[in-house]
Amino acid sequence: MADSIAPNSSQTLAIAASALHAEQSRMRVIAENIANADSTAQTPGGDPYRRQIPVFAPTTVVRGATGVKMTGVTLDTSQFKQEFNPTHPAADSKGYVKLPNVDALTEALDMKTAQRAYDANLNVIETQRSMQSRTLDLLKR
Repeated sequence: MADSIAPNSSQTLAIAASALHAEQSRMRVIAENIANADSTAQTPGGDPYRRQIPVFAPTTVVRGATGVKMTGVTLDTSQFKQEFNPTHPAADSKGYVKLPNVDALTEALDMKTAQRAYDANLNVIETQRSMQSRTLDLLKR
């Protein structure tokens, strides 16, 4: 009955590994957002880079345990910032340039959260392996 409540060691490792992969993917999306935070459109009056938001969903891993995976990204539909700069190549007919809807502070906080989640799941894997090793050592005695 305890198996149905608590995951076994292979399930624990699979759950944590799925989270590691998901957080790694999340960090790539955040890095792309940061890299494009200052980009503008290629054409006058065009839209600049639009912030991406990772989408996560549960997934079945080893023996029916539930992990997580990044299933894709959605676009942030918030308004673009606008700046008056009539000499800019991407300026519209009124002289305004649309800037990405990426906030560097938000991205930095999201990155820190993703890094901490990654580290926590790595710690789960290390702890599980250490427990397995100690168990085997006890059984050898």
